[in-house]
Amino acid sequence: MKLEWKTCFRVGISAFLLFLGIYYWGSVTKWAWLILGAAGPLLIGVIIAYVLNILMSYYERLYFPNSKKKGIIKSRRVICLVLSIVTMLGIVAAVLGLVVPELVASVQLLIKLALDWLPGALEDLSENQSLAELIPAGVWEALESINWKDLIGKAVQAVTDGIGGAVGTVAGVITSVFSTAVTVLVAVIFSIYLLISKDNLLSEGNRLMKVYLKPNLRGQVHHVFDVLNDCFHRYVVGQCVEAVILGVLCMIGMFIFRFPYATMIGTLVGFTALIPIAGAYIGAVVGAFMILTVSPLQAVLFVIYLTVLQQLEGNLIYPRVVGSSLGLPGMWVLAAVTVGGGLFGILGMLIGVPLAAAAYRLLKEDVERREEKEKGGQAHRRKRHHSQRKPEKETEKRPKQQPKNN
Repeated sequence: MKLEWKTCFRVGISAFLLFLGIYYWGSVTKWAWLILGAAGPLLIGVIIAYVLNILMSYYERLYFPNSKKKGIIKSRRVICLVLSIVTMLGIVAAVLGLVVPELVASVQLLIKLALDWLPGALEDLSENQSLAELIPAGVWEALESINWKDLIGKAVQAVTDGIGGAVGTVAGVITSVFSTAVTVLVAVIFSIYLLISKDNLLSEGNRLMKVYLKPNLRGQVHHVFDVLNDCFHRYVVGQCVEAVILGVLCMIGMFIFRFPYATMIGTLVGFTALIPIAGAYIGAVVGAFMILTVSPLQAVLFVIYLTVLQQLEGNLIYPRVVGSSLGLPGMWVLAAVTVGGGLFGILGMLIGVPLAAAAYRLLKEDVERREEKEKGGQAHRRKRHHSQRKPEKETEKRPKQQPKNN
């Protein structure tokens, strides 16, 4: 095989870049995280656009799909986008409307109970002679010798000195809230631009691949993206179905066991269950806190009930619902959630399952293609071997010709 100078040049450049990446790995990762942080709003916008596109595509299939009128065709994208945004905002508003007022009322009730109970408890403690006898006399003498006025003055001075730090903390919180709000706003605006111009973006991407990629490689890239899109689409839909199932089961069980706030806590648990495996526990904490204002015993029983339900859901329902929609066995769903969560936390739990499903499908297709190719090769070899042996048999069966008599 003859080596061309272009091949040697490419190999040399690749080796040099690899050396630079390994030698300056710290700087490379630093700049990579810096770029990702700067592009954070855009990445969030891509995620929002992908989720909204599922709803928008559904509405587009319902919005006069067979109409040929130009007005309907032009307005289809905008109207369906608005409907998808209104739907998402309506779901979030409904959940917040159910949860936030009850949560605020529970906090106010706990504060009121604490304020009503604490003065009486301190008074009972001071009047209880048996408890006073248990406290050593030296402790009482030390408490009586304290200059409370001086101590309070020092406390006030410390609070005054800490006002500057508190102001800095408040300023940092305000800055963080403002930065988060700007990030969310930029992400939403970018997602709207993506959804409105998604057809143009797809056509431009296809043009770039036609120019820079060979036909075989272009077909493989298209297939990989199609598989990834299908897996993520099925995963989002399956995750929503699984969250509804868990919320309904939680609500039914709370009605059966007569737990308070059944409708509200069931809705909250279903909404937080969009985070795989661990999401329901987030709703469990808030639900237990609300039930605690009514009955501490019921709060403990609710935690036990939801823990059992979450184990059954995570090991039986979730792998079957999500795994069946993705074509991924339940064992690999559980493994993908576990590994993804261990590596990247909640984000790993969210993307681990669809990525594992895409890898599983691509690997399965490659194995089947190789098996078919091997079977075809074996059949061709058998056919070729049979065709080579057939003339020999015919010559063996052919009778010998007798010489002609002149």
